[in-house]
Amino acid sequence: MSLAIGIPAYNEEKNIAVIITQLKEITDKIIVCDDGSRDLTSKISEDLGAIVIKHEKNLGYGAAIRSIFLKAKDLDCDALVTFDADGQHRIQDISKVIQPIIEKKSDIVIGSRFLDDGEKEVPNYRKVGIKVITKITNMSIKKELTDSQSGFRAYSKQVLSELNPSELGMGISTEILIKASSQEFRITEVPIKIMYGGNTSTHNPISHGSSVLLSTIKFTSIENPLKFYGIPSVFFLIIGLSFTIWTIQEYAISGEIITNIAIIAIGCVIVGVVLLLCAILLYSLVSVVREGKN
Repeated sequence: MSLAIGIPAYNEEKNIAVIITQLKEITDKIIVCDDGSRDLTSKISEDLGAIVIKHEKNLGYGAAIRSIFLKAKDLDCDALVTFDADGQHRIQDISKVIQPIIEKKSDIVIGSRFLDDGEKEVPNYRKVGIKVITKITNMSIKKELTDSQSGFRAYSKQVLSELNPSELGMGISTEILIKASSQEFRITEVPIKIMYGGNTSTHNPISHGSSVLLSTIKFTSIENPLKFYGIPSVFFLIIGLSFTIWTIQEYAISGEIITNIAIIAIGCVIVGVVLLLCAILLYSLVSVVREGKN
């Protein structure tokens, strides 16, 4: 199997040399995406023989993953493993995430920090945030994952060929899962251990969570527009019609229109109609685009 290992990196000159040196024992196809670093990340990676993609400015984690996807596709790799550059992942766990791909049992394999006893190593503040985001992601893909935000993943050749991530920020982890689920790719998890040494994360937890939440809303609405907009539309229309009937009844009895009830009726009907139109238009647009791809 032709294996590529992709490393998104931003100012990682302290860690990158050790990581590349160890990974070279596994494969000679090591892709480093230097996402606008201001240090020697690119030079060190090039000197050690890695394939370096250089972003002139910092575009975001998602942009780095997208560039790695495209390069792995160009290299015609059978599988891609994405591996963080901060030194938190163990080299020996690569065999775990790649095995289901080799055995053709899965298309995407996530290295989960929350299987077996790996959870002990995760700081509490991260643990809560990751679990909340994972719950939201699971609602969108109808699957019970434990660690939707893990950057330690393996992707099959088919996924690299057919899935095109577009998100620039941290929401790309969720975007990939939503799109993969929609295209019926098999997603599994394997346990990994994480090595936290102080606060190695370069991502603000609030901006990270916001990015993931917005991405989940965006891609869920695109992949399932009838459910995303249609169900709330029916809800608002039922409320609007109920208040409309109430308004008519009050007028028939007293000859007066109760303003508050009438406003609620009109508002709910308008929102319901707008959501219904969005559901129909977006569903039609997505269907046309998908047919064009086929």
